[in-house]
Amino acid sequence: MSEIADWTASEALREIGEGRISARQYAEALLAECERGAGLNAFIHLDPERALDAASRAEARGGRLAGLPVPVKDNFDTAGMPTTGGTPGLRDHRPARNAPVLQRLIDEGAWVMGKLNMHELAFGITSNNGAFGPARNPYDPARIPGGSSGGSGAAVAARMAPVAMGTDTGGSVRIPAALCGVAGFRPTAGRYSQEGIVPISNTRDTAGPLARSVEDLALFDSVIAGEPDDLPDMSLKGARIGVPRGHFYENLHPETARVADATLAALAAEGAVLVEADMPEVPKLDEAAGFPIALYETVVELERYLSGTGLPLDLKGLADAVASPDVAGLLQSVLTPEGAIPERVYREALTQTRPALQAAYADWFEANDAVAAIFPTAPLPAAPIGDDETVELNGERVPIFLTFIRNTGPSSLAGIPGVTLPAGLSADGLPIGMELDGPAGGDRALLALSKAVEAVLPPISAPNQS
Repeated sequence: MSEIADWTASEALREIGEGRISARQYAEALLAECERGAGLNAFIHLDPERALDAASRAEARGGRLAGLPVPVKDNFDTAGMPTTGGTPGLRDHRPARNAPVLQRLIDEGAWVMGKLNMHELAFGITSNNGAFGPARNPYDPARIPGGSSGGSGAAVAARMAPVAMGTDTGGSVRIPAALCGVAGFRPTAGRYSQEGIVPISNTRDTAGPLARSVEDLALFDSVIAGEPDDLPDMSLKGARIGVPRGHFYENLHPETARVADATLAALAAEGAVLVEADMPEVPKLDEAAGFPIALYETVVELERYLSGTGLPLDLKGLADAVASPDVAGLLQSVLTPEGAIPERVYREALTQTRPALQAAYADWFEANDAVAAIFPTAPLPAAPIGDDETVELNGERVPIFLTFIRNTGPSSLAGIPGVTLPAGLSADGLPIGMELDGPAGGDRALLALSKAVEAVLPPISAPNQS
């Protein structure tokens, strides 16, 4: 791995901006890493010649991100590139325009490097894609990179790019970031435009960046949200950080528990005030409303998206072509009268249960005077590829999807911001992440806190791809 490929986005922008390297030379170094790591199957679409030309043009345009390559999950509309959603039915989909989120980055001089592998239609956490093959974890290619933004996590971890864009409905940015040893950010719901992104749930979906530093997450948030990039320095001394035991800390993998304990000890040593405070009602409300909202909106939102593609394809045709058994089963189910979510159930979940969940979070932050909650992003490190239905945790086979989204799902439904940070490696060398969630709308404050926490966590080594 070259020193150039190890740069963060902010470091690369400084080098390009000061004329020490051209955007094309930087792109060449990263494309070499893409070739070296091709076995990880991080990309669905990558055209090296087009990429080099795009790098030169982007640098000439200028802007805060001038010359910066940004590979994106293959569910973002991209002009001039296919947008497949990781599914066969959309193989021929060529959008006329970029998703607005991407266009904001492009307007500041970034360029789309390629399209990244993902769990088919973003409906899962393994990224074992039946159509395009599994994305693989750079720390152990026999294991999943997480999902659904698995290619995004793998590409950033493997130094194919300093930053990537993903989407998060129930943990799909934060889980792959955690399992691949990088940082990931889910903003407050509605902070970023969802237009031009293959949808699951209008209520729960959001775009989000993955990077190797909080500085980069904050930069991208600033550009996308149209806010100044003035992240303040924050001291951990006296910062009240809630530790929600119970649901968020129960039945952890021993290595995850060890890293979590070490993280809490490091924060306490810096003077943070750790407030032990459970959230007993949060998992119950999430369980009651999460799937009814997501599955009802899936039918509505996917039909709407497909109607704008210009393809002779409806939701049934899309579902019939799905290649991943888990996704096929889910979509086929919701298209039957027996499996469809009744509108009455959806409306109750959306107008009563979800607001109760949001109020429970707001009350918890206020009652504990907490700037954030901290917990393991996922209860265990990366699972073996092929564990599509269940995974072993502490000697038992448990449902893989529900287990990996256990800690990220509730805040996704509530629509509050979350940052996952790499916090250590397991004894087997697999990354483990810790998540910080903050109050709704407190995105910049959460990023500032995350930057302070990042500074006290042990750096983890890059994956060995030799």
